[in-house]
Amino acid sequence: MSPVTITRKTSRPSLTILGGGPGGYEAAMVASKQGAAVTVIESQGMGGSAVLTDVVPSKTLIATADSMRRAAGAPGLGVDVRDRPAVANMPVVNRRLLDLAVEQSQDIQRALERAGGRVIIGTGRLTGPSTVEAVTEHGTEVIESENILLATGARPRELPTAVPDGERIFNWTQVYSLTEVPEHMIVVGSGVTGAEFASAYNQLGARVSLVSSRDRVLPGEDPDAAAVLEDAFTEDGVNVVGKTRAESVERTENGVRVQLSGGRVLEGSHCLLAVGGIPNTADLGLAEAGVELTESGHIAVDGVSRTSAPGIYAAGDCTGVLALASVAAMQGRVAVAHLMGDAVKPFQPHLVASNIFTSPEIATVGVTEAQVASGKYQADILKLDLATNPRAKMQNVRHGFVKIFARKGSGTVIGGVVVAPRASELIYPIALAVNRKLHVDDLANTYTVYPSISGSISEAARRLHVYL
Repeated sequence: MSPVTITRKTSRPSLTILGGGPGGYEAAMVASKQGAAVTVIESQGMGGSAVLTDVVPSKTLIATADSMRRAAGAPGLGVDVRDRPAVANMPVVNRRLLDLAVEQSQDIQRALERAGGRVIIGTGRLTGPSTVEAVTEHGTEVIESENILLATGARPRELPTAVPDGERIFNWTQVYSLTEVPEHMIVVGSGVTGAEFASAYNQLGARVSLVSSRDRVLPGEDPDAAAVLEDAFTEDGVNVVGKTRAESVERTENGVRVQLSGGRVLEGSHCLLAVGGIPNTADLGLAEAGVELTESGHIAVDGVSRTSAPGIYAAGDCTGVLALASVAAMQGRVAVAHLMGDAVKPFQPHLVASNIFTSPEIATVGVTEAQVASGKYQADILKLDLATNPRAKMQNVRHGFVKIFARKGSGTVIGGVVVAPRASELIYPIALAVNRKLHVDDLANTYTVYPSISGSISEAARRLHVYL
């Protein structure tokens, strides 16, 4: 059957989007609401891997693990749980998180279709600077549009000597088939994904070993925050195996064997590989359409999400900017603003707030300690441990701190770190201060609830008061 060509010639601007993840669906929603004729081509379902196999499932698993953490800490609050210890029922846990992911995907599709967008479940490929070929189970059609947004995401990187099988050796999209808590989960990779899963499975009751090629976990994050997490890992029994690499992972009769550099061997029941991602940029017709890639295989974009080809934009993990759903969504919204002729501010990475969903959580925004140490920024830094916070004491919080970076001389808030339960929520006032260039006194003089963890943010700002 020859392909059907559909040309969306209307008085409205037209946009075809490859990929329905955060970058794609946010762009589609905004463009549809502004009157554009929008088509989204997505192979898995709206929300893409972020909703169906990555962010939503993993954070739901982590929420269950956090409930286990709180149950385990109940005796410290005077609650006797000896007669009913908490046990993770993995089939129920995994069924819930997968159902929630599907529900979220369906909610996104319904919302987009209500806004006037069109969703095609299938694969897409550029056949020219303004045409996309969509292949579905029903056939092939070629769609012409004035603008194209590439939001194809990324997939887990695999090692040739450690191939996931979905039974004993997993990548992060496959672990939701487990029918019981692993006896000994070996996590390879100590970046954000590895640290999150190590923390989660430890709280769920598994013995966990975390293999790190560096001398500490989270090598790219705030060193004080990484140190606190390592202390928590040590206290919780996580075995951090540092300064070594996994050279191979193989199945054994009842588990896995991980061969480490230097000759050491780890044996466990399961292995989770968290060694980064690969952009989904192959076989998309990018070269034919004039879209340039970086050396790493990512799509090169500028501050308003434009690629090297006129009328073609890109957003999300396929661009290699920052592997965060919030960043993908922002890139998508920026692209739409630009192509619709709306007022647009170029994407500014230093304003991005991010969070690592370990126990405790680690949230950051703005300037980092490394940037101050290098001399790139001149800043006064105040770190306040939560050990002095009354609400933290009440909640039996043993690990955490608030850190604020203020521009030296002026007192403008330029960065911050929060390590605490729910740090993802607590970082918001600091992120707002960074985005709006607020003074430390603005934070200090804003009323906080007593007692509250957020009170430590106000107190840290108060200690950074600049006397003029």
